[in-house]
Amino acid sequence: MSEYPTFQYGKSRFDQNTFFGRFRHFLDVIDPSTLFVNEKRLQECLELLNHFKRGTLPPDVTDAQLWRAQKIKQAIIHPDTGEKILMPFRMSGFIPFGTPVVVGLLLPNQTLVSTVFWQWLNQSHNACVNYCNRNASKPTPASTFVQGYLGAVTSAVSIAVGLSVLIQKAHRFSPATRLLVQRFIPFPAVASANVCNVVLMRHSELSEGISVLDSDGNVVGTSKLAARHALLETALTRVVLPMPILVLPPIIMAVLEKLPLLQKQRRLVLPVHSLVCLGAFSLALPLAISLFPQMSQIDVNRLEPEIAMATDCKIVTYNKGL
Repeated sequence: MSEYPTFQYGKSRFDQNTFFGRFRHFLDVIDPSTLFVNEKRLQECLELLNHFKRGTLPPDVTDAQLWRAQKIKQAIIHPDTGEKILMPFRMSGFIPFGTPVVVGLLLPNQTLVSTVFWQWLNQSHNACVNYCNRNASKPTPASTFVQGYLGAVTSAVSIAVGLSVLIQKAHRFSPATRLLVQRFIPFPAVASANVCNVVLMRHSELSEGISVLDSDGNVVGTSKLAARHALLETALTRVVLPMPILVLPPIIMAVLEKLPLLQKQRRLVLPVHSLVCLGAFSLALPLAISLFPQMSQIDVNRLEPEIAMATDCKIVTYNKGL
């Protein structure tokens, strides 16, 4: 396939039926270069795409220009609300703004106060990202966001602090073993809190349903069963996401810290640790969100009978959120 195939509005230029295609698609989605797009450039992209939809494109516009314009629009504009997503909470900002938090979570010799602070900061960032990238085809009250935020912070802090206390009281561990085990504490805390965050913040979708679309992009109806699939898929990505981020760096750093260079130059430990976390984060995010397409498809026979009666399409689409 050529680098830039024939442009299709609202579609990905990569095959969303394969993991590798979704991986390449989400590398575009999380590309941090889109954070530097100014308002003028964004409006140019939107206008170019509007010309395409109206069939009034200038003859010299290429497929590459259209794909780049759509990439910028999808990185900045929410697909359901049509509003700009705040920079720290875009998927393209998740790694740049989230890496310092990951470094803090994985710092050795955490105190009770620092454990609480970093778990709170991490879940605050996650809650905002979840909210800003949610399925917004139906209005969501602010109270739902607050519930998800409080539930995630409470579960993350409780698990992290509880495990830290247990490790401190485990006298049979040597100090070196205790330090190594402590470095893995953030993973179960973050993974469980991430699921709690998604479920609490988006539980209204289960009771109200989400919009499902036919092959032409028209809304067929509202489905609670599609909402269940959307939440399950999103929750699974939130469990997979912290695995490489919070498991690999402790293992890698345990090896690197034994090197003569880091033994002699202890001030290099934090910069090296930060680079390891950045590398793990950059790998983990596209891998996790590539597990499922953002615009997922489902057979109408697996949804409510009224959905099947409202369309001739055998397959419908829904935005699962990110």
